[in-house]
Amino acid sequence: MSTAPVIVEGGETAPVRGPGNVGGLSWVKLAGGVVGAWLVVWGLGNLFLAFGYYPEKFGSKVVIAILAVVGGVLGAALLFYFINMFVEGLPERASAIVMPYAYILPGLGLIGLMLLYPVLQTINYSFANSDSTAYVGLDNYKDIFGDSEFWVSIVNNVLWLLVVPAATVAIGVVVAVLADKLSTQGEKVAKSLVFLPMAISFVGASTIWGLVYHYDIGDKQTGLLNWIWTSLGGKAQAWLSLSDLRFNSFLMMVILIWLQVGFAMILLSSAIKGVPEETLEAARIDGASEWQIFWRVVIPQIKGTIITVFITVLILVLKVFDIVYVLKNGLDKTNVIANLFFQELFAKDQAGKASAIVVILLLAVTPVLWYQVRHFRAEEAER
Repeated sequence: MSTAPVIVEGGETAPVRGPGNVGGLSWVKLAGGVVGAWLVVWGLGNLFLAFGYYPEKFGSKVVIAILAVVGGVLGAALLFYFINMFVEGLPERASAIVMPYAYILPGLGLIGLMLLYPVLQTINYSFANSDSTAYVGLDNYKDIFGDSEFWVSIVNNVLWLLVVPAATVAIGVVVAVLADKLSTQGEKVAKSLVFLPMAISFVGASTIWGLVYHYDIGDKQTGLLNWIWTSLGGKAQAWLSLSDLRFNSFLMMVILIWLQVGFAMILLSSAIKGVPEETLEAARIDGASEWQIFWRVVIPQIKGTIITVFITVLILVLKVFDIVYVLKNGLDKTNVIANLFFQELFAKDQAGKASAIVVILLLAVTPVLWYQVRHFRAEEAER
């Protein structure tokens, strides 16, 4: 409702508020904002549910994709328009307080819908039967902890956690330091080659390394590793079937290390270049060798980056699935938690046990995430 200014004492003007705007409070805008925002959310929700339940009514996936983009963009614009309308309808002081929270509300709502709700639903299903129609208490957890395959998966996950992050960081540091010693052009080429595997998917990398580890029955070997091994006088081996001392798991760890070294190298190289030259020169003046400078000057100053890379790879390892699934699917004592979940859910149709496995994995990841957030805040506070 519009207001007309009137002259008050001192020659200043002040608005005359209509019946819909009392004390800065506009009931019309408040009602319009709430109803409009609710209608937008309701409409978008039904649109995307229709995409999932009735895709045939839209003709093709291209049409669905176009409608999803258009509907999402227009829906977001309308949602913020009505949120803004609601905020404008509040008294000035309340509007200033509510405004930042109102504008982050859609983001928080989306996070809650996409992350928090599935977590709560998974926890709920972990106490249900195979088709989630009845509760069975702690039976799923009892079955899991009594399953020998679960403990095989736990041991393998622990091995992956001990080896892959440490090896990735160590090799990344070495490559970063050595590349830094090259000429500018040489450094670019070397880093590009090391980083190249990052562009390959886990499935693609597993396929490539599957050819490296391939075993042929007979004297002629097409697998690269067996060809080298037999050329040196050794006997051809089915490498990925060698479960003694988890040798096959270590061979699969090589793939993930190969994929992640480039990521580690880029971040660590940037951190090394950020080490002040004055500290290096001071160490050289004091008679420190290059080895001592590396360990006692460079490493302490890039400790934060090392921890960040280590935790990032650690979280990735906790969720490792593709490599194990493509190469062995958990056979010959190579199973991991994520692949065990896949087997329970899709191969055995045990939704309850699969949900329980996910809850256990979530509990394992949570302390790592908590430490990462705490470490990030500590680094920010030091800056």
